Amino acid sequence: MTVDLFTLLCALAITSSAMEETLMDTRVATAELGWTAYPNSGWEEVSGYDENLNTIRTYQVCNVFEPSQNNWLLTTFIDRKGAQRIYVEIRFTVRDCSSIPNVPGSCKETFNLYYYETDAVIATKGTAFWMEAPYLKVDTIAADESFSQVDFGGRLMKVNTEVRSFGPLSKNGFYLAFQDYGACMSLLSVRVFYKKCPSVVQNFAVFPETMTGAESTSLVIARGICIPNSEEVDVPIKLYCNGDGEWMVPIGSCTCKAGFEPDNGNVCRGVPSSPRNVISIVNETSVILEWHSPRETGGRDDVVYNIVCKKCRADRRSCSHCDDNVDFVPRQLGLTETRVFISNLLSHTLYSFEIQAVNGVSNKSPYPAQHVTIDITTNQAAPSIVPIMHQISSTMNSFTLSWPQPEQPNGIILDYELRYYEKDHAEINSTTLRCQTNTARVEGLRPGTVYVVQVRARTVAGFGRYSSKMCFQTLTDDDFKSELREQLPLIAGSAAAGVVFIVSLIAISIVCSRKRAYTKEAVYSDKLQHYSTGRGSPGMKIYIDPFTYEDPNEAVREFAKEIDVSTVKIEEVIGAGEFGEVYKGRLKLPGKREIFVAIKTLKAGYVEKQRRDFLSEASIMGQFDHPNIIRLEGVVTKSRPVMILTEFMENGALDSFLRQNDGQFTVIQLVGMMRGIAAGMKYLSEMNYVHRDLAARNILVNSNLVCKVSDFGLSRYLQEDTSDPSYTSSLGGKIPVRWTAPEAIAYRKFTSASDVWSYGIVMWEVMSFGERPYWDMSNQDVINAIEQDYRLPPPMDCPSALHQLMLDCWQKDRNVRPRFADIVSTLDKMIRNPTSLKAVANIPAVPSQPLLDRSIPDFNTFSSVEDWLTAIKMGQYRDNFLNSGFTSLQLVAQMTSEDLLRIGVTLAGHQKKILNNIQSMRVQMSQPPNTVA
Repeated sequence: MTVDLFTLLCALAITSSAMEETLMDTRVATAELGWTAYPNSGWEEVSGYDENLNTIRTYQVCNVFEPSQNNWLLTTFIDRKGAQRIYVEIRFTVRDCSSIPNVPGSCKETFNLYYYETDAVIATKGTAFWMEAPYLKVDTIAADESFSQVDFGGRLMKVNTEVRSFGPLSKNGFYLAFQDYGACMSLLSVRVFYKKCPSVVQNFAVFPETMTGAESTSLVIARGICIPNSEEVDVPIKLYCNGDGEWMVPIGSCTCKAGFEPDNGNVCRGVPSSPRNVISIVNETSVILEWHSPRETGGRDDVVYNIVCKKCRADRRSCSHCDDNVDFVPRQLGLTETRVFISNLLSHTLYSFEIQAVNGVSNKSPYPAQHVTIDITTNQAAPSIVPIMHQISSTMNSFTLSWPQPEQPNGIILDYELRYYEKDHAEINSTTLRCQTNTARVEGLRPGTVYVVQVRARTVAGFGRYSSKMCFQTLTDDDFKSELREQLPLIAGSAAAGVVFIVSLIAISIVCSRKRAYTKEAVYSDKLQHYSTGRGSPGMKIYIDPFTYEDPNEAVREFAKEIDVSTVKIEEVIGAGEFGEVYKGRLKLPGKREIFVAIKTLKAGYVEKQRRDFLSEASIMGQFDHPNIIRLEGVVTKSRPVMILTEFMENGALDSFLRQNDGQFTVIQLVGMMRGIAAGMKYLSEMNYVHRDLAARNILVNSNLVCKVSDFGLSRYLQEDTSDPSYTSSLGGKIPVRWTAPEAIAYRKFTSASDVWSYGIVMWEVMSFGERPYWDMSNQDVINAIEQDYRLPPPMDCPSALHQLMLDCWQKDRNVRPRFADIVSTLDKMIRNPTSLKAVANIPAVPSQPLLDRSIPDFNTFSSVEDWLTAIKMGQYRDNFLNSGFTSLQLVAQMTSEDLLRIGVTLAGHQKKILNNIQSMRVQMSQPPNTVA
């Protein structure tokens, strides 16, 4: 009996995990896939959820009642990256034809998979590409299981997974095509990949990562290289990589040179091979990893294991080391067991775990420890425990408590639940209280009584565990009187002390560093920013436009500090900029403490003009030094990717921050934010710098609520296209119409006065808690309205003094608008005299101007309480209203502040907003028909 070489080698295969390189994976898609369907009535792209409730993009078709179906779906072009054999993993569901009533006999439960090779992208839409049928058929795909019904959540049951391969391929890439001819099915995901044998060390020889051959039975020869201090014996050293990505038994070997032993600690390799057969068990935000020992121990019995943990982006493009609070049991390094329990991970996060096998000679080896890597994605989990509670204040019948957010919220905290009872009573008699912030006032208590209190947080995954029990006591009658006596002498002096403190803060904040002066005169052009000279005070630094440099790189070198990339640690993606992604990271400069930074990156494939435009923002920021201007830390230009590093602002953009905290700040706090923005703009105007894109979205907020002006790149928008709907074409450029002064829109006349107009819009955004200026009006309607002297009405509860300052900023004649120095002075006076903010600007019940009816909605346009709550942005209280019996607008119109408290509306800002709308509703109800504007 004869045995061929392939069969013999398969029988002697070396155990080594095959590697898969993904070319396309729809599971990680975050936008539309954009595949081509023919005809239009066939395949349809929809959003759905997988079995772990992750959002996915799917294609579905279900034309089972129409005969002679021929529905095609074509992917985008897929680069094969040199692979000769391609694998396709398809996850799909198919409806059982017999479960569909009155279905014709043409109903199918299968579909066809095709591919088409090409060297370049082919335009498929609007051509006869479908009729020419240039495809090669891979297989007809049939479901192992079909479903006959849909569960309560609407998810399709019985998911099938099929893998097919095809080859050999020789052109640059290919398309995949799916043909449906009468099935009711859904493509949940498509993953395209190829296999390769991993880099391996065998018999003292290193074999490189090797791609598999064109056929499943192909064997690809890889030559080995002897490790240092070893040499070949007899025949050349070879390994065969089979079609499954597995190495076959080697031919030839290396041996240690004279004077070296395989396991005596010399360089001649004695390290173990990689661990085998890793399995993972994921439970919410923890995972258990188990594996088998290496097949090769290096001739030693001291093998231990190390775990390397990395947190990755969903698209697997970048990873960073795990946070320090991740727990490993029994330990992370030096494991003697082949099992580890890992906890305190983040929810819905992709992790990559590298399991290394090492022994006593691994640290002397010139090669990395042999390892195996496994990727897992954690599930949704309830928030962790609230660590502690603090008592803020106490009366005879109440106390106010506060607590920090759980260390691992595992999602957005929806609300908190307090449980409390008298210490001398049983826990079964406890009372619960729900609140939406991390502060709660517990009322209706008995004087001089100790209460046991616990709190827990809730996300969409449910409640976390209650905190440990803590005791808090209300005041007795004697305590209350004593405390009042002690505080009375302080009341008289508190107002004066407060004024002195505020004045001191103002004095400190306006002190700015004086650096060497520049003199410059320039006229605005398409590339150069317009500004006037001579307004800066003596000795004040004057802004220099980086585009005036013959070599813009010289401006970068002069105004931005170069940072060694080794001091930068990228942690996670927090957004996307015009030129690339934005990350949160850390910067540790020599001799300085480590700080958090925001990192803007320039994506690969850029041209020199893009690099110049990207770095121009750093050249601008580097000239500024003010507590209300975002601080430039430096740039990385000598390695890839090119980066701009700025200080990290924990609360992000001002507009979204205000929307998330609607109604939760006092007027004084809001004025303080506006004062900071005005101070930053005053500094910029004194440097003769015109921002041209001042808006709440371009103001960043740190953890101390300090607002800082950012985004100094609008010059790009004035020449290039952008997909941001805030910017609209005007006279050949992009203009943020809702924030821009009329002279800048009409004549591109940008000055500090036009920035003052924009500042007035920012004031309106702040006081409306992030409302969109001019609501849903089109940009052209906004332009026309301003030309007719219409101006935005005061936001709800806006002090008349602040709205008057907004109107001053919106003067048509730019010469009579206040300067930023005037605005700062005005706001300082308001802060020193809070009574000036008590008078609230009135909104007429029947507006005299078309714009004024936008802030208080007409209740006649709503058909339900739910619609009305949604319109005033209070939709989170829908269940509170309906469950308490307020099911009609007529009933709502009779509500009082006590009613709101009783149904659970506890935030003062939210109460005021709802009550103001109820008052307007009553006014509108009292008017005769057809009189409400």
